[in-house]
Amino acid sequence: MLPEQTPPRPLIKNGRQVEDQWLRHDEDAAPAQGYAIVRLDVWLAAERRDSLAPWLPSDTELDTETIAALREAPLVAIDFPKFTDGRGYSIARVLRERHGFTGEIRAVGDVLIDQLVYMKRCGFDAWSMREDQIVEDALNAFNAFSRHYQVSIDNPEPMFRRRQREARERQPEAALA
Repeated sequence: MLPEQTPPRPLIKNGRQVEDQWLRHDEDAAPAQGYAIVRLDVWLAAERRDSLAPWLPSDTELDTETIAALREAPLVAIDFPKFTDGRGYSIARVLRERHGFTGEIRAVGDVLIDQLVYMKRCGFDAWSMREDQIVEDALNAFNAFSRHYQVSIDNPEPMFRRRQREARERQPEAALA
């Protein structure tokens, strides 16, 4: 019997829909070939991780050992078991802000269009969409807001500082003398 693998869902990355080369693998051992997103415990136990990526449940606690290991991951998939479970936002933000993770952070599970902008602001840069979500609508959702008041991963400068900087940039140089 072949191991159970979940077929790829629509994937948005870098502002467009792309083909997903990673398959979700739910078995207790890593697959022998191909790119696979596996449970965190399977990923941590694997001898070779070059074609594996960890899948983090929303209740994952990021201890020092796990964080050190995640630095070598090509991507980290963070699960949203229900769209109302926001713990994945915190995991992404902690990985980006506190630990400087620069690889792909992918939202998987119950990912809805309404959440994409907020996920991006927390550090996600790829989204495995639910099958019932319309990809074109998802892509358009990233343009729903032209400005954000709060600081975030994608814009660490608060709105009042941006406004001050923009006002200085609009002033003629002669007025500054």
